Amino acid sequence: MSSGSKNVGIMAIEVYTPSTFVLQSKLEEHYGVAQGKYTIGLGQEGIGLCGDVEDINSLALTVVKSLMEKYNIDPNTVGRLEVGTETLVDKSKSTKTVLMSLFPGNTDIEGATVVNACYGGTAALLNAFTWVESDGWDGRYAIVVAADIAAYAKGPARPTCGAGAVAVLVGRDAPLAFNPRERATHAAHVWDFFKPDHTVEYPTVDGALSQVCYYQAIEDVYQRLAQNVKKARGENSNDQPFDSESPDYWVFHAPYNKLVQKSYGRMFLIDARRRRHEESEEKKESDTANPLEEWLTKPIEETYSDKALERALKTVSAKAYEQRFNDSNSASKLNGNTYTASVFIGLASLVDKAGSRGDLSPGKTIGVFSYGSGALATMYRLHVREPTEQSTFTVAKMAEALKLTERLAKREEVHPGELDMALDTRARMHGAGAPYTPVYPTVGRLFPGTYYLKEIDAKWRRVYERVPLDAKMEPHGTSLAPESVLRMADRDPLPEDGAKKQKV
Repeated sequence: MSSGSKNVGIMAIEVYTPSTFVLQSKLEEHYGVAQGKYTIGLGQEGIGLCGDVEDINSLALTVVKSLMEKYNIDPNTVGRLEVGTETLVDKSKSTKTVLMSLFPGNTDIEGATVVNACYGGTAALLNAFTWVESDGWDGRYAIVVAADIAAYAKGPARPTCGAGAVAVLVGRDAPLAFNPRERATHAAHVWDFFKPDHTVEYPTVDGALSQVCYYQAIEDVYQRLAQNVKKARGENSNDQPFDSESPDYWVFHAPYNKLVQKSYGRMFLIDARRRRHEESEEKKESDTANPLEEWLTKPIEETYSDKALERALKTVSAKAYEQRFNDSNSASKLNGNTYTASVFIGLASLVDKAGSRGDLSPGKTIGVFSYGSGALATMYRLHVREPTEQSTFTVAKMAEALKLTERLAKREEVHPGELDMALDTRARMHGAGAPYTPVYPTVGRLFPGTYYLKEIDAKWRRVYERVPLDAKMEPHGTSLAPESVLRMADRDPLPEDGAKKQKV
């Protein structure tokens, strides 16, 4: 049962990704690294590009407007709008307030912008679930927006860039229902990834620590989710214990695909250690064929950098991983890291793939793991169901409206050097002061219906316009930026860290 008899959950979902991308295989050649370093080492295939013509507000405007148009949502039927992002363009005025331009005449909309690395969107979603489930709900929908631009300085982290936005409609009698008793949250104080320097977009990252923090978070919430599922079922339930293979599908926060695969393997280690703890002494002595035997009693903190264990976990989890993650991982592998939008793009990818095949049928469940550095994480479960009181929102209609695979295929592949150009224009904008006119890419390269930043005026106010829905895109292969921009980049290259002195 999900949220009692109310079946609160996700009614619809929409995704926006940039119109251009670079291939990771060509980026390997461009940066002169070993073949397979990004495609195999990270498990990634492409990176969506985001220059200075698009910012966090324009991404959010695009995806919310698209959601409302596709599902014919009356702005007055929305009573909550909340945004999760870590890509801030203003320390005071939030993206949520910019989105209010899409709701003329409706000022009665609760919600704000939530910030905590890659976790803000999940916090916003849980807030929306709670609001719709509560006695204070007024019958209107909630919209949750998760959007980010993942930008890194030149170096080993740059191949984990990306950009994207997701809008989720939340209501009752949902096709993807949430049970508030089936969740667990992890919160800790760690310095794995943070953005203390406001003169640049780029984060300060401790890569090794970040991976360990991700592992620790998933192990914590996974074990407690299993306990919470047991409690929700009741002590007398004869159902099998919740484990890594209980959900029909999994969706993980995916900064890069290889981390998802390794982390799912860690859940198999937790399963094996839990079973060992519950076994009799006689069974423990006889169970010598377990491929994880040597790690079952080893202190868990000593296992995080164990490469032999990593290989063993990959082997034992391989089949289940392929069955449960192939669909949800697909879009992020093609588009790259999207921070707080990542787990939502994974869910949309699953709906697009499995929903289109008819495999996401009533009765199936989806395990979801969201992680944000610093650190906050939540694991929860969604239940696929057939709505009983409305027919507007179903899994099949979500998949039909998304067409995510088809839309990703329509993007334009560009030269890998364009990734540096896109990020350089963003860095220049970040330090240029006001007024400012964006230059990259030209508006004609954006998808019809895309909002873009037209200018930052002398008072630092951002002005947005929308590419008409019937606009014709410029042909592929032409320059993404005016010649003047290309000449400026050659004449005045940025330092390696992308920083420019602030104008005084």
